[in-house]
Amino acid sequence: MSRVLFYHLTHNSAEATAATLLSKAYEREMRVLVRGRDADRLSRLDTSLWTMHDDAFLPHGLRGGDFDDDQPILIGPEDTAVAGYGAVMCIDGAGVTANDVSLVQRAWILFDGRDPNAVQHARGQWKDLTGAGVPAEYWSEESGRWEKKAQSDG
Repeated sequence: MSRVLFYHLTHNSAEATAATLLSKAYEREMRVLVRGRDADRLSRLDTSLWTMHDDAFLPHGLRGGDFDDDQPILIGPEDTAVAGYGAVMCIDGAGVTANDVSLVQRAWILFDGRDPNAVQHARGQWKDLTGAGVPAEYWSEESGRWEKKAQSDG
């Protein structure tokens, strides 16, 4: 069953957390769409995925290229359709609906725990998604390591 995992970032950057989650998804041959709201931020994520590790890279692309349909990881604006992907990752408040989640195996919402507006937005997303019956987990790195702090079966 599809589920959404909320990642409350307090120590690691969105780029570092995204790289870790995307690496695991890629190892499982899961095709991932990364949605964001800010083109500059998406471009920075694109660059960081190419340069994060000297000995490895994650094959990916920015939406609008010649090979979008072939990308195992596609980075695009929040209006990018999730059909055809195994997972969707939302950064910087990008939206995801209960219908989007139903079309994928997994959804991640990464939000900056030091930004009160981002926290409030994520709370609204939690309420909307769980209210629509979507199973969800809330993960925090506040202690310095990832811990599951809450769960809803939808």
